[in-house]
This record gives sequence, C-alpha cells and structure tokens, in this order.
Amino acid sequence: MSYMVLARKWRPQQFDDLIGQEHVSQTLKNAITADRVHHAFLFTGARGVGKTSAARIFAKALNCAEGPTLTPCGVCPSCVEITASRGIDVFEIDGASNTGVDDIRELRENIRYLPSTSRYKIFIIDEVHMLSINAFNALLKTLEEPPDHAKFIFATTEPHKIPVTILSRCQRFDFRKIALGKVAARLKTIAAAEGIKVSDAGLTMIARAGGGSMRDSQSTFDQVIAYCGEQVDDVQLQGLLGMVDQRLLINLLEAIFEGDAGRGLGILQQVDEQGHSFRQFCQQLIELVRALLFISVVEDPSEMLEVSESELQELRKLAVSADLNRLQRTLTLLMQTETQLAHANYPRLCVEMAVVKLASLPNGADVAHLIHKLDLLEKRLPVGGVVPSRPARTETSSNIPPPPPQPFRSSPPAEEPESPAESRVQEPVPVPATAPAAPRQQDWAGLVEFVNQKRRALGSVLEHAHPLTSELPLLKFGYPEGSFNLQLLGDSETRSALEALAAEFFGRPVRLEVVKMDGEQQPATPTFAQQQKEEQVSRQQQLRDNANEHPMVKAAKNIFDGEVEDVRPIDKGFI
Repeated sequence: MSYMVLARKWRPQQFDDLIGQEHVSQTLKNAITADRVHHAFLFTGARGVGKTSAARIFAKALNCAEGPTLTPCGVCPSCVEITASRGIDVFEIDGASNTGVDDIRELRENIRYLPSTSRYKIFIIDEVHMLSINAFNALLKTLEEPPDHAKFIFATTEPHKIPVTILSRCQRFDFRKIALGKVAARLKTIAAAEGIKVSDAGLTMIARAGGGSMRDSQSTFDQVIAYCGEQVDDVQLQGLLGMVDQRLLINLLEAIFEGDAGRGLGILQQVDEQGHSFRQFCQQLIELVRALLFISVVEDPSEMLEVSESELQELRKLAVSADLNRLQRTLTLLMQTETQLAHANYPRLCVEMAVVKLASLPNGADVAHLIHKLDLLEKRLPVGGVVPSRPARTETSSNIPPPPPQPFRSSPPAEEPESPAESRVQEPVPVPATAPAAPRQQDWAGLVEFVNQKRRALGSVLEHAHPLTSELPLLKFGYPEGSFNLQLLGDSETRSALEALAAEFFGRPVRLEVVKMDGEQQPATPTFAQQQKEEQVSRQQQLRDNANEHPMVKAAKNIFDGEVEDVRPIDKGFI
C-alpha cells in the first residue's frame, strides 16, 4: 500500500475531531439536532484550519445511513464514499479550475435530478472566490431557491472577493487559526501513534512553524520525520526549520537589558556562523519581546501567547529585568530594523547597530525622573505655563540703562497702551526754542504711522525720509541724492496727497519741503525705518539677556544642559 501523508491519514472524521473550531462544530450539530439545516453555507478562514474537512463531516452527517446524525458511522456506503472523495451524490468542485459560467450551468442541470442513493445532493465548492462574475450571477437564482434535496457548502480563504449577493444567501462560519498549544497536543498524539520520539520543545517548534494551520504543521512534521527518522533531535530540527535557538534569543535580550553591547555582538556572530537569516532572527526577536510585553501587562498571558508552559516560565523570569517603558522602546526599534532588513545590503550590520543602540538606551526610570522634573518646572510657571514677559529684576537686568526721553513722539492714542518693552527709542529732531509746544506738531513717528494706515504706499515713502525741520506749517525732510523716493515726491499729485494727509494729522495746513542730500552730508536724524530696526535689535538683545537670567530658564538649562536658542516676545505671538 502506498504511503499516505499525515495530513490525509489524520484528517478529522467527526465533529469532535475539529481541533480549535468548536464554535463551528457545535453550531452545525445544533442545526442537525433541531432540523434547521440551511441550504447554503460559507466556510471562511486561513489555509489548513479545517474548512474542507468540516464540509465533508457535515456531508457525512446529513447523508449517513443512520442520519441525519451528529456522529456519522463511517462504515456505511455514503460515509465511505465521502471519506474517499468519490461520493456519487456529494460533488467536490475546485473553484480555481471550474471558474466559467459553463461549469455553473452544468451544475444547475445536475441539481434538478434527485440524489441516486443518498438523502441530499451536496455541492462542496472549494476556493469559491475564484469563480468569475458571470459564474456567480448564474448561480444566484439556484442558490436562493434550490430544490429541497440540494445543499451548498462553499469554502474560501478570501471572503471579501465574493459578491455580496452570494454572501447574503449563505450562513457564514469563520474558522479561526488553531492555537499553538492545541496543534502541539495533536502532533504529540500523532507522534505517539506513529512511534516517533520528539521532545515537547520540538513539537512546539513544529507547531510554531505551521503558523496556526494544522495541515501545514502536519506537513512540516512529515518533513521532520523524513529528515530525522523516528528519533527527532532538537538541534537537527532547528537546522531544518531555519529557526534560531530560543536560548540565543533570550541570551541576547539579557545582554541588551544589562547594557552589555559586546556580549550582544558576540551572540550575533554565532547567529551568522550558524547561517541563519537575520531577518527571520529579527522577527523571532520581535515575537519574544512582544511576549515579554504581554507578560508585563496581562495577568494571565498564556491564552494570548503562542508559547509552551515551560517557555512561559522562562520568559516570566526575563520580563523582571526590563520595565515596560524599556520593552516598548525595544520593540519599536526592532520593528524599524526588521523593515530595513527587507532591502538592506548589509543585514548583519543593521542588526548589530540596533543591538548596540538598544544596549545603550537609558533606563526607563531615568526618563521618568526627567519627566518628573519637567512637571515640577511646569507647576512653577504662572497659569497657562507662560514665562512672564517682564521677569523679576535681577542684577544684570537692573544694570540696563533706561531708554532716553522722547520729546519728539506723541502719536494719536492707540486702542491699547504699549508695553514698556515695545516703546521705541527715538532720536529727537532739533526744534527751535520758539517752536509751538503742541505734541502732535512735533511727532514725526506719529505722522508716519498715520500715513501708513491711510495709504500704505505713501507711508513707505515717509519711512525712508530723514526729518530735518518741524516748524509748522513747514515740514522739511530729505532723501539721499538719486533716491527713488526723491523722484517719486517730484510728482505734484503725490506731493499734494501727502500734504493733505499731513494736514489731516496735524489739524492745520502743512507745506512740505523735500531736500536732496548729497553723499557727504550726514543726516541729523535717522529715518523711521532705521529707528524701527535699531529698536528691534535692542529689544531682542534685552529680551535675550532677561530670559537668560530668569530663574525658570536657568532651572531648565540646568536640567537639560542646554542653551537658549531663540527668544520670541509673547506679546507679538509666535511666528
């Protein structure tokens, strides 16, 4: 007799044999018991989790000579034929190779006839999502109102590719991935029956390689038996599966948590000498750190982690050596490294740099202490967490001389009073002793601001003028020779408009006199624009000096060992 692979030899034959799918088997058994069997079922889930096996068991339960029954006898002609995949009234159709509308039309013709020997005609269509749209449309009417003797069971790994019109006509059952412990227990039963000696750790490795698929795990077990024979050695098993020894992974994490980068690099050299893939190594390391993270936050993580009981106990000891903050940062950096390894030309170097960085990370307690200091600093700030713009006077700030008096400034009252830090330091234009004392008549800066509000273009012209005389009604100012503004004020309309605005500001007629200043003549007073620039520089320097001497800033500089990079006035907003 030819050899039968383990996946076929140990295929489930009863509902109770469906490992990890108890929610499906119990529902189907209840439907049979209550005689409420639907005409169309959709089994979805990952590969190798029991979808087709459940369909066959359900078909046997419905067509068994003793049925419908919850426990098919397995010996009647119907059960034997279904087990051997040659049932006369049970049709197993591969959706991947029967995708056309003609195949569905043939099925519709066949469904009209009564079953030959069984109770129902059952159509099992595997990978049903591979059918074409026309094939699905041809199936719709039959699926909605099939004859009483017909049942449909669809199986697929990609239910999102099935039209919603088909989904709405089926009872859907989602098959779950099988837990590692259940797969390992099943493999242990198979090993005992087949006379194979393998350790529990080896069975766990095989089950983990299956990725939650019973069929994949059994196929891997077949490969292991072919390689190792009846006595399976763990070292040979690791080499066959290309998996890194769990002890190496744990040793590496111990080195990282102890800050021993040299020891970690030595472990990576062992991994390289053994010929392991660094990307797979990084993936296993990520899974291990994830397990440590779960152990740190979950009271009973055994149901959430795919590890054996012995591995769980070892991981609990390792989790004590790292706090939650450290584990989170380690996991984040490892995931970034794993992504880089997909396209890295030097995979070993990538992992080595990650290990060195992880080993040099500060303890989470140090970071928490720093954050605590930050919180204390924030509590000392005023409401809103803003440092006042005028801090308490210090020895340095008190030595700054006050700004000179401003006899040449009296602008119209603003909506809000200016803060002392914003007051402009203006050099007064010499005024004869016989000049009127009215402040508005002596305010050149106020005139420039007033014209700026009325006509921005004319205000820009005045900003670059050097005021010379303010003996009203004469207002005399000058420009350097060749200045564009000098040429602009040569236009009579521009001059008239400026005279009208000046008259409006001073409340009396004003005559403008524009003077051309040669290159050797030094202006008596700076322009409005020059005054603004000088005041801004002076104010910025004063703000920086005050900020550097402020006790809050000093405390922050001491904590972070930093320097003040930039100072911005809070009354001007942040740009």
